[in-house]
Amino acid sequence: MTEREKMYAGKLYDPFSEGMPEERTRCHVLCTRYNQTTEVDEAERKRILDELMPDRGEGVYLQGPIHFDFGTNISMGDGSYANFNFTVLDEGKVTIGKSVFIGPNVSLLTAVHPLRWQERNAFFNEKTGVVTNLEYTAPIVIEDNCWIAASVTVIGGVTIGEGCVIGAGSVVTKDIPPNSLAVGNPCRVLRKITEEDRLENHPELF
Repeated sequence: MTEREKMYAGKLYDPFSEGMPEERTRCHVLCTRYNQTTEVDEAERKRILDELMPDRGEGVYLQGPIHFDFGTNISMGDGSYANFNFTVLDEGKVTIGKSVFIGPNVSLLTAVHPLRWQERNAFFNEKTGVVTNLEYTAPIVIEDNCWIAASVTVIGGVTIGEGCVIGAGSVVTKDIPPNSLAVGNPCRVLRKITEEDRLENHPELF
């Protein structure tokens, strides 16, 4: 198994091997270029995203700034949107469905480090001749029609089901079932989202 295959499989791997540092640098440069544009630079933004995050649907919009590690490990469905300061550590696969709304300062974090510092700290790898460390990953899935509110953090290994709303500031450490309103740290389901939540049932908003 190559180090890259280990990374995708959730096994311990060396993140400073097989060209991965160069790929991260390339991604960081592209993110910086994107962050130096504004919404009026539509054509330039598209050119950058075609290189940075090619696996995206029609109408995907990233307000920027964005901060990714690879970009190529992120897929995003039609009509999805991310507000300011969208951070994705996409060492593992990140799958975002269609019509997902992502608020400002949201972080999706697939990288996982060992808990013991003796296994987490950097060391010299005699085989490759470079200083490295060991880490592993877990994928993140956000299904269609979700709203991930401001300052939410999603930890690797989590699936957020279709139609969910995740309240601002939540830290999502476990799967959330479809059509749930969930909030908190750690994030917990408050209740189902139902027909009672239709706007017509809230005349005070009109």
